[in-house]
Amino acid sequence: MRSFILICCLLVSVQQLQAQIGNRINSLGRGSGGSSTMQRDTGTHKHDVDTITITYRRLGEPTDFRIDSSIADFNGTFVRVPANYVFLGNNGSPARNILFTPFMKAGFDAGFHTFDPYGFNHENARIYTTTRPYTELQYMIGSQQEQQIGLLHTQNRTDRFNIGFEYQKIYAPGYFRSQATNHNLYRITSRFNSKNKRYNAYLSYYFNQYANGENGGIRSDTFLNNDRYSQRKTIDVNLGNYATTSSSLFSTTIPVKTSHDQSGILFMQQYDWGKGDTIHVNDTTEYYKFDPVFRVQYTLKFNNDNYSYKDGQPDTFFYANKYNWAFSGDTVTAKHNWKTLSNDLSLIQFPIRGNQAHFFNVGARFDNITGVFLDTDIKFSNLAIHGEYRNKTRNKKWDFSAKGEMYLAGENSGDYNVSGMLSRYLNETWGNVHLYFNNVNREPSYVYKYFSSSYDSWYNSTLGKENITQLQFAANNAKLKYDLVVNYYIINNYTYFENYYKSVQSPALFNLLQISFSKHFRLRKFNWYADVSFQQVHGDGRINVPTIWTRHRFTYENKLFNNLNLMTGIEARYNTSYYADDYSPVTGQFVYQTTQKVKYNAPDLAAFVHFRIKSFSAFIRGENLNTFFATNNFAAPYYLYNNFSFRLGIRWWFIN
Repeated sequence: MRSFILICCLLVSVQQLQAQIGNRINSLGRGSGGSSTMQRDTGTHKHDVDTITITYRRLGEPTDFRIDSSIADFNGTFVRVPANYVFLGNNGSPARNILFTPFMKAGFDAGFHTFDPYGFNHENARIYTTTRPYTELQYMIGSQQEQQIGLLHTQNRTDRFNIGFEYQKIYAPGYFRSQATNHNLYRITSRFNSKNKRYNAYLSYYFNQYANGENGGIRSDTFLNNDRYSQRKTIDVNLGNYATTSSSLFSTTIPVKTSHDQSGILFMQQYDWGKGDTIHVNDTTEYYKFDPVFRVQYTLKFNNDNYSYKDGQPDTFFYANKYNWAFSGDTVTAKHNWKTLSNDLSLIQFPIRGNQAHFFNVGARFDNITGVFLDTDIKFSNLAIHGEYRNKTRNKKWDFSAKGEMYLAGENSGDYNVSGMLSRYLNETWGNVHLYFNNVNREPSYVYKYFSSSYDSWYNSTLGKENITQLQFAANNAKLKYDLVVNYYIINNYTYFENYYKSVQSPALFNLLQISFSKHFRLRKFNWYADVSFQQVHGDGRINVPTIWTRHRFTYENKLFNNLNLMTGIEARYNTSYYADDYSPVTGQFVYQTTQKVKYNAPDLAAFVHFRIKSFSAFIRGENLNTFFATNNFAAPYYLYNNFSFRLGIRWWFIN
């Protein structure tokens, strides 16, 4: 009853506020359940310009995208962590893709990636172009005082200069002891082009500050069926069991804590030679159009990656058992800091005037890397050459790409990465087909080679280079509403942790087949969104994956009161039992294990009401409904998902 009254109050308030805003937001496309103020994130549909046109590009990608206003997928458009990721029970905790995705980048890598799904980086940076200042606000509140805040603002100061700012706050005390997360994420982007359009500059800056409470999982799953422990914070955990966690939205004291700070700045400058023309639109309007033929591009990049772990009141048995330490009970600390300075010079040619998606790119890059640990410092450098050919035709039916990168000298000498992509849009009936090939030969991430803590330092100088090949076929069809992706991996010298501190490589080459299929079924106002994935390992592969992962959303969708787009239904997620990776708190890494299977007692269930009124969206959700009739599901050995939780999220965008 309270939820119903809350929904009614929200509807009345939003309609009153929208009446004040009026019709300043234009209709730029369609999302789920009816008309929308912005277009889906595809960049392939046309739109009618009213008061604002806003697009963005990713660095190095010539395709324009539009902001997604859909309310269909809470994970994608609001939480921004895909549904196929598993995490250690609490929002913001270490996460990994349940659909196996090997790390396929040549060159130096520190190896700390468990918080990557939440963070900003240069690859997912958005360089905006907008005709009016645009602001987007997000706020979510949930059970156990969970909160998430999002802010986006972008505006063109002139036609030639844009700046964008983003902030994300993730705060979740959790249902179990010593489990709190408190993350702060910042990003600034900008672009500038000169009046004659020969000079272009792009800026991308991010700062990710992760604070994660480590509890090592619960001590026994027998507690779950004991009525004495219906309040999950009374269950004994392995780390931080007797310490006090003090947490609030802006100040959190975590007894056993992983801190991971990432910052990076990229500054790209381009100077073009080509041909320009003055285009006369009418008697009073004209603009200058410049088509580059040859470009010199310089990119400066600096990254700072700082990982630390601290337990001030350590549990003797846990560290002695899991890390094999002759443990004295003193404070446990670990610290790794990496700084990378990169200089890249590229030469780019555009063979066909007016098509900047058709180009040749050759260049070289020099990297300086510095590592600072508890017991030693190191310095080394890398020299790499790279090239790319890209041809995305102006009719957008063909898209071809061939890339190569080779490390000639330095710590990562011999690393390389070659890839090729061919995409063809057939027609409305057959949709788009996509072929992709990628082969990488790389030095294992440094965390597998060396790790330093206050109790021990681990070395592994026996690791050879990993070699991973990916073959992919993909098809998507907007008319028939399906997506199909088939991946086939061939993996040699796969590097993994076989326990909490020791890294090894797989003894032989192995293969992985992965098939993912998504389909939208519709019957009048009723919808079924089905996602199904199949995975199978061939050979002695030291990875564990569920054979089947699936998500289903059964919804009722309708347009009410002229401007209310409603979507309500049930969401269910399930995967078959498998030996899910364990987690090592000190190293911050997921660990291969074959002793304990993780299985679902019941599918993860959520009931939801999503709606949008013009520029306002709301997400009302009851999650983990399965805990009403079954015990909590496990994300990893002794790591549980939360109890039933209520979440209310709002998303509101403005034209300033």
